[in-house]
Amino acid sequence: MRTRFLIATLLVLVLVLALAPLARADGLPVADASSPAMIGGDGTDGRYVALPTERGTVLARIGSSVYASRLLDGRYTVPVIALDHTASGLSTNGSTLVLISPRRTFPRTRTSFVVLNAKNLHVRRHIVLQGDFSFDALSPDGTRMYLIHYLSRRDPTRYEVRALDVPSGKLLPTPIVDKSEPDERMAGLPITRETTADGRWAYTLYDGAGHEPFVHALNTIDGEAHCIDLEMLAGRQDLYDLRLDLGSGDGGLAVFGGGERLAVINTSDFEPVDAKTIVPEAATADVSSPSRWPVAGLAAAALLVAVGVLFLRSRLRDRQGRVGKPV
Repeated sequence: MRTRFLIATLLVLVLVLALAPLARADGLPVADASSPAMIGGDGTDGRYVALPTERGTVLARIGSSVYASRLLDGRYTVPVIALDHTASGLSTNGSTLVLISPRRTFPRTRTSFVVLNAKNLHVRRHIVLQGDFSFDALSPDGTRMYLIHYLSRRDPTRYEVRALDVPSGKLLPTPIVDKSEPDERMAGLPITRETTADGRWAYTLYDGAGHEPFVHALNTIDGEAHCIDLEMLAGRQDLYDLRLDLGSGDGGLAVFGGGERLAVINTSDFEPVDAKTIVPEAATADVSSPSRWPVAGLAAAALLVAVGVLFLRSRLRDRQGRVGKPV
């Protein structure tokens, strides 16, 4: 009876994963229990997904098959770092994966992370921080983690950016600020994220918490940041539909909305320009969200296999443990 119940429960969880939007449920300042996010590409290294179970968390690296899977003690999930469901936590060099404990309330008194070898899913270290944090970014080599530290028990738009040394598990002593405006406080919710191919720069569009929107440009290698105010976007009613695009070459970082380019940020001097003053290009970037159905179906099938393997291994260990025991 217990076996049938466990299998039925796992099938329901997999079905939920396949049909629900893949996102959220991490450390953003909202209570959420929706389906897990996935991180990684479609290449040979596959994608990573974490699924809660009664015994902990099933973590799997999946592609055309299940490349690796592991049962983790405790509840963890792939970090989501923006309201458009952008996921993060995998270093650009493919060596390190970071998971975060799911949020259930705001604020929380402590925040837990687990750092893993991204290839074989072996746990490298657990990190527990006192206070309320969410994941923001990871350096290309996986040695430095950037976090959002919430400073108010009532206002989730009040926070600071902190850096953490992954090998030691310790926070660096000073917050990350824009040195040109050290006294200006960041405020707002993250709408969307765009990251350079080498992982050095993480660009995040924020709503500004009632003021003009801005882009937070974070250098994940040097630990430097720039806040770029976007006055030309103030008062827009479609802020949460806006997207970022780096395009190709040195065309800068573009902000798109309603199918058109609204602003362009020079990534050398971080100066924004209203797109109305720029000569139109022959074609605009496609920043529409890709369909999640193929990915969800792949995740469902692969997770079913991963969970089944873990279940069979558990049953085999139990059976072997009974061999030779007196009856």
